[in-house]
Amino acid sequence: MQLPYVYRVTKYDPADRDAYGRYQGTADTLSDHGEVEAAYLRSVAAFAGATGVGHLTVREPQLPSLAHFGLEPPVDGFGLDGLFPGGPAGFHDGAEVPLDVGLELVRAMLRDNGAWCRLEVEVEVTFAVHVGWDQYLYIGSDRPCDEALARTRALGLFPERVDSSPYEMETDDEGVQRPGDEDFWAALHRAVAAGSAGLLEEQYVEGASRWHRLTPDSVATVRAGIGPRARLYVWPDLSADVDGVLRALPTEGLVEGVWQDQDGRIHSAVADEDDFPELTARMSAAGAAALLPAYADERVPLFTAVMPDSDGVVRARWRTEQGPPQGNKPGS
Repeated sequence: MQLPYVYRVTKYDPADRDAYGRYQGTADTLSDHGEVEAAYLRSVAAFAGATGVGHLTVREPQLPSLAHFGLEPPVDGFGLDGLFPGGPAGFHDGAEVPLDVGLELVRAMLRDNGAWCRLEVEVEVTFAVHVGWDQYLYIGSDRPCDEALARTRALGLFPERVDSSPYEMETDDEGVQRPGDEDFWAALHRAVAAGSAGLLEEQYVEGASRWHRLTPDSVATVRAGIGPRARLYVWPDLSADVDGVLRALPTEGLVEGVWQDQDGRIHSAVADEDDFPELTARMSAAGAAALLPAYADERVPLFTAVMPDSDGVVRARWRTEQGPPQGNKPGS
């Protein structure tokens, strides 16, 4: 839902923009970790107060994967340390947080600590906060928030009315949002029992996955531990012929290696030709392994799902990749 009142809030004076809207002034694009950063947080609090919002919902959370493109280096815990009672696992799509925790998430994003998410009111959407590059902040509300606008200006920031946030969630119509319901898990069990599937990738946030090697007896246990609203990707089992897997490494390009060590733990790493020697060294002592394509147009799982909420409704907005034609009817 697009909110009727959206403001771009920045420390950049519009008078210092050229005819194309590009900022030409001298303000730094990094957070100052001080008064200006605090002004951003007070502005968010003012708009939230004007909208009557005391809690926010984490939407589409992300963690760095291949590379971190922020202007500041990521920190331990990606800026999440101490924010969730259950630890970083509390950072998931649909997690509701009090406003003060939401403000700390905004701080972490302003500092490019690594974690990113949309912060919104999920039910009857009335409010949203999106943090973009270079200290650009977008605040949306279902009301004009005149007092919050005045407060933001008094803090030395510049709120500008815009049509919409460029960080609005856009769903891919070609993607899949099959629910991870009873039918999915029953079909997965059949596929594992038949030997056509054996590995489950649980993408619990964008950019980070947990891997589960499945047997018919372990499917129910794995299901019980899946994170809220996670995306699920089903793959063939790992191969015990680790040497054969390593011989299949291409001469160049990007691949993802997945392997199970002798203690049963499953690891993964994305590597290109420069990293292949290290990947080979790490995988060579494994008990089982596989290579998966890393490029999106080549990465085709057997079938996929998105975990519903406890009431069976899929409220996650993200999609999974299309599987092969038979992926629409797993286990058939």
